[in-house]
Amino acid sequence: MLLSSVRTAIFCGCRNAGKGFQNNSRSPQLRQWLVKRGQSTITVEAGASPAPAAVTVPSAATNRILGRWLVGCSGLVVGAVVLGGVTRLTESGLSMVDWHLVREMKPPQTQAEWEAEFSKYQQFPEFKIMNHDMTLSEFKFIFFMEWGHRMWGRLVGLAYVLPTIYFWRKGYFNRSMKGKVLGLCGFVFFQGLLGWYMVKSGLEEKPESYDIPRVSQYRLSAHLGSALLLYCASLWTGLTLLRPAHKLAETKNLLQLRRFAKGTGGLVFLTALSGAFVAGLDAGLVYNSFPKMGERWVPDDLLAFSPALKNFFENPTTVQFDHRILAISSLTAITGLFLFSRRMVLPRRARMAINLLTTMAYAQVALGISTLLLYVPTPLAATHQSGSVALLSLAIWVLAELRKMPK
Repeated sequence: MLLSSVRTAIFCGCRNAGKGFQNNSRSPQLRQWLVKRGQSTITVEAGASPAPAAVTVPSAATNRILGRWLVGCSGLVVGAVVLGGVTRLTESGLSMVDWHLVREMKPPQTQAEWEAEFSKYQQFPEFKIMNHDMTLSEFKFIFFMEWGHRMWGRLVGLAYVLPTIYFWRKGYFNRSMKGKVLGLCGFVFFQGLLGWYMVKSGLEEKPESYDIPRVSQYRLSAHLGSALLLYCASLWTGLTLLRPAHKLAETKNLLQLRRFAKGTGGLVFLTALSGAFVAGLDAGLVYNSFPKMGERWVPDDLLAFSPALKNFFENPTTVQFDHRILAISSLTAITGLFLFSRRMVLPRRARMAINLLTTMAYAQVALGISTLLLYVPTPLAATHQSGSVALLSLAIWVLAELRKMPK
């Protein structure tokens, strides 16, 4: 009590002294010191602490920025998937026989550098078995196809990592978003490593085999599958940030429609993934007829390999048969989703998404049949592969429009 009284008396005296000096222009420094001393004493007495520095927090505006960024990143992933499909169709994926993160960003410039790169390619099975009469100009074409695919992959990585660092420092991420973007960036690095792991499988010497050298269909499907997962996660997160959920009455029909849409989306994803096995085994070059496979609905060599499970991953006939069944199942499910949605009152965007999904499904099946009947021409096959990503995108849009309102 005594200490507090003394402190108060001193403070009052200082304040009164400060007032006495207010009209004295000859002592401005002393007056400022007394005023500051009085303010600091009041702060200490009140137990106040200095105001923390302003920190940017997520808001509707920052969510729009993050949503556009992630949707843009998903578009870059689509470009990588399409370019990778064209690289596979033109048999260019094994033209670059080593992997360097920075050094390979600059392609050969001089004639000597091109000849050195070509001589490295000549030491591997694809040249020895299939391209032994290839010229340097032909090699340059397949080299630039693979080089473009790899450089695009690096662009995708930068598009994820650099904005993540910037937005993190600006405080745009809440705790949930921090985990999501770290997962996406980690997935990008994993995707690059998996791509090289896939290429290595096509560069290995196999003395017991004289077949056309190709990458492992298992690694190819893993590479494509991880790219599709990265794409789906980016697009879904971006759409949920950009598009507020509709205020829909949680009726029994809506719950059934939402479950139906989730199952259909999963089926579309599985169908797209099965296309990687078709590409990896060149399964589109067998049984180029529809709806029958040759003269039969079920071909004789469907289970030619032993054990039987091996046929689903290594038998071109079985792989094509599975892809057909999955494609028809996806079309049937999407048609059922469309018909079921007609019985309900849905927002305009949700109905538009379902209509576009249905239209794209029929177009994609038509592209697939045409690609098969015409013996897999590269432009048509690339369009069919791109169509699978478009179909998957529309399925994600439907799910985003039908999602439940957060509490």
